Amino acid sequence: MELPLFPLNTVLFPGGVLPLRIFETRYIDMVRHCLRTDAPFGVILIREGAEVAGPARIHAVGTWGRIIDWDQRPDGLLGITVQGEVRFRVERTWVRKDGLMMGEVAELPTSPDVLLPAEFLSLSELLQRLLQELPPPYRGMTGEFDRCGWVGARLTELMPFDPAQKQALLEMDDHLARLFHLRDALVGLHPG
Repeated sequence: MELPLFPLNTVLFPGGVLPLRIFETRYIDMVRHCLRTDAPFGVILIREGAEVAGPARIHAVGTWGRIIDWDQRPDGLLGITVQGEVRFRVERTWVRKDGLMMGEVAELPTSPDVLLPAEFLSLSELLQRLLQELPPPYRGMTGEFDRCGWVGARLTELMPFDPAQKQALLEMDDHLARLFHLRDALVGLHPG
């Protein structure tokens, strides 16, 4: 599958939401195309380089998503909200004449989600508190607070982890293993 790629300094998981401000011509054109055709685009973490100007070196795994909302911001920029759908691996990339990075990608299999073990209920409760305190599109987000995959993905997106740490958690296939890593990382944020 060929997919336009949007290299960012953030990580999106399947099921997650990501608000973005769009101002570069190449991405405005991409958003127009995606809105017109209901096509997805890939959100992928930058390994080296910047979000603006030239092409960046990217990680091999990202998430494609679709635009679920858009508006014109008070600052004149285009605002969109993207919902993550499927993880993918980049097989090869190229840059179009307009500067938009394209990728040939392969969908990564989705592991079955499992019920949240009792030892991780505190993570689900933390997530529910966070989602009540955050502004839209997070506030009021409904989901599967009793599922390992959903809870782990949402917490990873929302917590102040280093992007490389979030990327490592995105690349994990085992939802329960991700929760163990997440719990250890959260203890590291608040020792004692």
